[in-house]
Amino acid sequence: MTKKTILITGAASGIGRQTALFFAQKGWFVGIFDVNEAGLKTLESEIGASNCFSMVMDVIDENSVQTGIDTFVRKTEGKLNVLLNNAGILEFGLYENIPLKRHLQIVDVNFKGCLNCIYYCLPYLKKTNNARIINMSSISSLYGSPELAVYAATKHALSAMTEALDIELEPYGIKVCDIKPPYVKTPMLKGGENSKSLKILRVIGGQTNVEKVAETVWKAAHKNRLHWKIGFTNLMAFQCWLLPFTMRFVVKLLAMPGIKK
Repeated sequence: MTKKTILITGAASGIGRQTALFFAQKGWFVGIFDVNEAGLKTLESEIGASNCFSMVMDVIDENSVQTGIDTFVRKTEGKLNVLLNNAGILEFGLYENIPLKRHLQIVDVNFKGCLNCIYYCLPYLKKTNNARIINMSSISSLYGSPELAVYAATKHALSAMTEALDIELEPYGIKVCDIKPPYVKTPMLKGGENSKSLKILRVIGGQTNVEKVAETVWKAAHKNRLHWKIGFTNLMAFQCWLLPFTMRFVVKLLAMPGIKK
């Protein structure tokens, strides 16, 4: 295959969908994977069947991941330029009010899902020149976010793994990086309408859109940077560096008094 290739998880909506469209428009062959079969079919029809490969994949199911990846690279003759670990879920609310089963599901999708995809993509990434692994992190990775405790924890973990693998995989010519957007206007934010931190971030410009994130993924696929920060995340990261002792106060200010017993 002469086209460059990208495999995107969580592609049926939001960031994944927009990124798939963006890369397809740039002439890449796009692998789109999600548990949402209807969403995948809609996206495939928009991109065109000749420009993409679509398959249902559950990132927490090891067999599903291996089957999906192996099937995709058969279509690309073994070529995989970019893996975008985008699949993710969140749940707004106090830790004690969210069932343990849901907490564990967030860990499974957001972190273990990335482990699965990296593991089974790695043999093909090693065989492709200048390959990339791009992990979708979050502003929540900078400091634990109240009402998103477990989600933030998974993004912290993902950033740490990004840093480690970028060093480990350097001998193979594979670059590893992550994207750290603020809140993005996607269906994932449904249910967070009453979150005080989300309301405040809307007012102060702490939200961004899927188009901006897709453009950043495109840059990450072509340039070398470990952490790609978008919009308000840059300000928060600067504060973490310059005045780390103020972070707890700022995060608490954003979330309180929305958090009550």
